[in-house]
Amino acid sequence: MRFSDDFLIELRNVSDIETVISSYVTLKRKGKILSGLCPFHNEKTPSFTVYPETQSYYCFGCGNGGDVITFIKNIENLSYGEAIRFLAERAGLPLPEVGNYDAGLFDRKRRLYEANRVAAKFFHRVLYSPEGEIGLRYLYDRGLSDEIIRKFGLGYAPNSWDTLKKYMLAQGFKEDELYEANLLRLSSKNNRKHYFDAFMGRVMFPIIDLRGNVLAFSGRTVFPDKDPRKYVNTSDTLIYKKGENVFGLNFAKKSQAKELILCEGNMDVVSLHQAGFTNAVAGLGTALTEQQAGLMSHYVSDILICYDNDEAGQKATQKALRIFSKTTIHVKVIRMQGGKDPDEIIKKHGVEYFKRLLNQASNDTEYRILRAREAFDVSTSDGKVGFLGEACKILAKLQSPVELDVYATRLAEELGVQKDAILLQVKRSRNAEKRYTEKNRLKIAQEEEKSAQKNLLHVNPERRKYLRAASAEDMLLASLMNNPGYFRDLENFLSEDLFLTGFNRKVYKAIQQKTNENGEFMLSMISNEFEPEQLSAIAKIQTKIPTLANTLAECKDCIRVLREEKQKNAEKDVAALSDDEFLNLFKQ
Repeated sequence: MRFSDDFLIELRNVSDIETVISSYVTLKRKGKILSGLCPFHNEKTPSFTVYPETQSYYCFGCGNGGDVITFIKNIENLSYGEAIRFLAERAGLPLPEVGNYDAGLFDRKRRLYEANRVAAKFFHRVLYSPEGEIGLRYLYDRGLSDEIIRKFGLGYAPNSWDTLKKYMLAQGFKEDELYEANLLRLSSKNNRKHYFDAFMGRVMFPIIDLRGNVLAFSGRTVFPDKDPRKYVNTSDTLIYKKGENVFGLNFAKKSQAKELILCEGNMDVVSLHQAGFTNAVAGLGTALTEQQAGLMSHYVSDILICYDNDEAGQKATQKALRIFSKTTIHVKVIRMQGGKDPDEIIKKHGVEYFKRLLNQASNDTEYRILRAREAFDVSTSDGKVGFLGEACKILAKLQSPVELDVYATRLAEELGVQKDAILLQVKRSRNAEKRYTEKNRLKIAQEEEKSAQKNLLHVNPERRKYLRAASAEDMLLASLMNNPGYFRDLENFLSEDLFLTGFNRKVYKAIQQKTNENGEFMLSMISNEFEPEQLSAIAKIQTKIPTLANTLAECKDCIRVLREEKQKNAEKDVAALSDDEFLNLFKQ
């Protein structure tokens, strides 16, 4: 979908990058730039940088960069055209009539959303029909009301090979569209394709995004004797990545709660919402991912982990804690006393009892100490020493002296050990950790720089061959992006032929063209001409702007370097010629 440069300039003017990104990321100003924790990868030290002057951003940790359109495209998982629509609607800016550059992709996505929406309505209608009686009885037996069933749009997939397929075809959908949505599966027999319903004999949970789109489904069997798979889930599609979405977040966000209750399964979420805990959410058929943690961190600062009280649930809890430790989210763990999961606890003991469990939730430190204690027999001297050694490693990570004093006092009283001895052991653990950190800090910085250079080399592999020239090209491009008027001043000195790396040559031509057409340059004008990785590399070049002298003399120095490198490489090329090839140069 192509938009005019005039429209993109207007969209940029009403979509200030600082304002837009601030609604997703907490930014702190440092002079003319802003920084924060990157929303695209987990980190504790801010490497995500926003440049208001150039209306661009770049993360020095993961290499993600671009303009405000790129940011919305990445964080909302949208196409280029959809990101522009999103920003235009946000700003109340009418969309112009445009061509159909990416209409094919947009239409495919639209059809998948529509197919899922129609299928969800079908499943819900079947649930309340004689065919869905077994599914409805299952939900009633689980204590769900019609009100909560309607709220979550729960349904039932007929226990048939083709009931859904026939219905959807009658609604105007094609088999290949339904297959792409993962509503149908495909088998091949005797060299013939055969499509069949992906969900059969299952209670259906629609997975809905924050904009109300039905992305996918999770189907829970009601025939466990016939089908050992408890859940069947939509595979990843053009509009759905299970590791990037959170079940129930669309409702939890509306609750405006400051914390989320993170459960293991869909049924836990539905049951908790019915009990009044409308801030409950769950992952989607996989262990918690960094992307899911990052998504939740956009909306709350606190998470209550409410995983099942079994070995698998506790392992999942420890993994979740490791993932959340890379974020700024404050985590507590609910001790599931009185039942294996929230649904069972509420049924047995009631809502007020579960509220008390929430209030008594252990923070990260308390939970880790509790888990460490379970590994030792503290009634023995060896067990006590072993447990305290692990506990002191946990306490060594605390930043607050007050917190440290509280936990050290508690451990000293519980185990009959001098608090000073515990604090001394904590100090030793901290010193060991400090030595390790110092030793690895340079290594980490080097790895980040190596990663950034790797990204640049991926899109511009010639950098390795022309390192000095590529550095001069980067600086020259940054100057031209920041000072469009320099094109006129340098027209007798500069041409695309001076660029030794093909990628930077292409970037130069794009900047020159847009500057000639508009009198200015911004990343939005070329977002549609470069791949995401390439656009990130261009955003990385723009990060040089704050360090520039911003003078014509500086540009001419870069041009001089390019001429020298071009001459040097031309001499190398001649030196590599055979005698006959060299003589042929003069015969032409």
